[in-house]
Amino acid sequence: MRTPRPCLLPTQPTSLPLLQAAGSTRQTVRTQIASGRLVRVRHGVFVATDAWPADPAGQHLVRARAELVVHPDAVISHGSAALVWGFPHPGPTSWQESPPSVTLPAGGGARSGRGPATHHVGLLPPSQVTRDGEGYAVTTVARTAVDLAGDLSLPERLVVLDAACRRLVESLVVGQARRTDYLKASFVSAALHLITAAAASRRPCGLARAISLTVPARESVAESLSAGHLHLAGLATPEFQHRIRTPRGDVYPDFYWPQLGLVGEVDGKVKYADPMAYEREKLREQALRDLGYRIVRWTASEIMLSPDVVVERVARALAA
Repeated sequence: MRTPRPCLLPTQPTSLPLLQAAGSTRQTVRTQIASGRLVRVRHGVFVATDAWPADPAGQHLVRARAELVVHPDAVISHGSAALVWGFPHPGPTSWQESPPSVTLPAGGGARSGRGPATHHVGLLPPSQVTRDGEGYAVTTVARTAVDLAGDLSLPERLVVLDAACRRLVESLVVGQARRTDYLKASFVSAALHLITAAAASRRPCGLARAISLTVPARESVAESLSAGHLHLAGLATPEFQHRIRTPRGDVYPDFYWPQLGLVGEVDGKVKYADPMAYEREKLREQALRDLGYRIVRWTASEIMLSPDVVVERVARALAA
C-alpha cells in the first residue's frame, strides 16, 4: 500500500505550480482549502491558514506579496509600501483599506490598472528598491514617500514626507533615535537628500516646496497637517520641538514662536493614553505660563476637519 505524501502547507504566498512541484495536486489543494488549512490569497496563490494574519494590515501585505508571486518583476509600492515602513495615513482612513499596490517595470507590456490589486507602471532605479523583512522587493522609504506625496495636498504631503524623513534619520542613528537626532542638521540634510533624489527621478513631480518644508521633528499627523495649513495661510513659521527649560524640567512644544513667546500645542488621544498624562500636561502648561509664555491650543480633530478654525485661532494669537 502506497503511503500518501504529506501536503506541505506554505508559510509564504505560493503559486499552484510550486505546490504541485512539492507534491500537491489540484485536488489536494482544493481539499486543504475546504478543510480550512489553506487560504487562497488571490487566483493561483495560496498560503497556510496558520500563516494568514489576523489583522487587516498583515492580510494586506500578504496580498501584496502574492502579487509578486504572479509578477516576479513587480515591486511592492505606494500604500502597501507605506504599511511596510509604518507611515501614518494623512486622512481618516488607513493604507490597508485600499487594494494592495505594486509597481511593474515600464516596457514590459503591463498597464496601470485596478482590480484585486493596483498595478502601477514606471521606472524604478535599483537604488530605490530594497527588501522587506520577508525578502520581498519594496520601494525604499524615500521613493515610497515621493510616490504617495505626488497626489496629495501640501498638508497631507507633509504627513508622508515628515514620516519618511523620521524613518531615514532613524536609519542613520546607532541604537534608538533621540529627540535631538531629529533636529540634527547633518541627519536631516542626509535624509532630505535621499527624498530629493527620489523626487528627481520621478518627473514631473512638483514636490520641491513640500520637501523644503519637511521637518522630521514633527511627531504626529496632526502636527504635520497643522504646519502645512499654517504655511498655506502665510503665517509665521514656528520652531518645532524647541527645548524650553522650566522649573519642572525641559519641555518641547509642538510649535514655538520665540519672538512672541508663543507656544502652540496640538492635543490628541495619543497624548492622553496614560491616565496621568492629562495632569502632567496641565502642570507642564502652568510651568510655561509661570515663565510668561502664551499658549494656543487646538485638537487633532480640528486640524483634520476644520483647519480654517485652527488657522484663525493661531493668527489671532500671533497678532495679540
